[in-house]
Amino acid sequence: MSSITLHRARTVLPVATPPIADGAVAVRDGRIVAVGTHDALTAELGETVGERHEWDGALTPGLVNAHTHLQYTDMAEVGRGSYPSFETWALAFEKGYRTEHDWAASAAEGVRLSIAGGTTAVAEIVTDPAAGAAVHDAGLHGIVFWEVFGWKRAAWELDGRERVLSQLEALPSPPATGLSPHAIYSLDTDVFRALQHLAEEHGVRLHIHAAESASEDEFARFGTGALADRWRGLGHSDMQLLSGGGSGDGVVRYLDSLGVLTPHSHLAHGIYVDADDRALLRARGVSVALCPRSNAVIGLDAPPVADYLLEGNPIGVGTDSLSSSPSLNVLDDVAELHRLAQAQGYTGDDLHARLLHAATAGGARALGLGLGSGPAPSGLLAAEARADLAVFAVSSTDPRDALAELVENAPAAVATIVDGCTLWTAALTNGTNR
Repeated sequence: MSSITLHRARTVLPVATPPIADGAVAVRDGRIVAVGTHDALTAELGETVGERHEWDGALTPGLVNAHTHLQYTDMAEVGRGSYPSFETWALAFEKGYRTEHDWAASAAEGVRLSIAGGTTAVAEIVTDPAAGAAVHDAGLHGIVFWEVFGWKRAAWELDGRERVLSQLEALPSPPATGLSPHAIYSLDTDVFRALQHLAEEHGVRLHIHAAESASEDEFARFGTGALADRWRGLGHSDMQLLSGGGSGDGVVRYLDSLGVLTPHSHLAHGIYVDADDRALLRARGVSVALCPRSNAVIGLDAPPVADYLLEGNPIGVGTDSLSSSPSLNVLDDVAELHRLAQAQGYTGDDLHARLLHAATAGGARALGLGLGSGPAPSGLLAAEARADLAVFAVSSTDPRDALAELVENAPAAVATIVDGCTLWTAALTNGTNR
């Protein structure tokens, strides 16, 4: 049996338990052995400790980016714009997407930036096969989702199942792989149902963009509105929701009618939802990845983070891609969620803790990597958990102040550790080090 590596920091934020002053995390063979004060662990573990690391800052679980498209990293020029509507942004995105790209290199750069921000697991959506290996090659955890977009019933019945299965199976593993039915306006009703059956048959998770656009609800209910007009203009008038005059239900209830809202799926965005929608998501065990900075760039409303928190919905945090967001730093979105929650009336003194939970254990839950999901959960610092850690340049010495500083100020990462191996430290200049 190998010796124990001890990681010590001024503050340890386990997420599963209260913050610890002068804390430490003991790691062996890629798993956490123990968490506690430095003095207590040193006394308990004695000569079984081999390597020691003294970190200047706050030690946390590795961050989980619960929604991103790392392959679009080289489309940051689109994300630096400001757009009055989702439809306007979509036009800019499509123009940028049609230019020549090295998707493999773009995705690899996105992974590098993610690791340098303290991220250890991602819900990565891949649209082009060349981008599919980046997460695997870097040794990150999470799920790589193959995006399914633009399928209508007639084409699907010809060879859709076979083609999507082939594309899914081409993704290298680890990490796990999954399917991402893009959105209600880009896939026919019967295709959504077929993808749910396919996911069940092959034991993979689903990840869906939902309630992101203000016009999605009208599209779902009536087959009308700005999104519907745009898709008709692109020659898709034969889509089932458009030709049938909508479903009569809003986005969340429409998705539920298709059977895709299950504990094995999670949604991205979830902006335009009411109390009944949120209750349905809770009842189905569905997490929502909130991406507030991306929403702002695209000209959308803010997600109702205060309502999600007050009502007890499971949430994660996502950056989306650089084609719609200023950075791939999850803590930047955490800081924005903190600001929004307060502006929306959240007054609980647990806000800092709950938002750090969303960016770690909440994201792990969304990806099926959390407590109860297997022998080595992610997203928290506890015995038997996966040794995915991050260190941030937090200066506060009081643990509560350190937690507040981390959540409100989005400090830079100092180190990123996956399976007990240091992938990146601020001292390195060449990206990952494995």
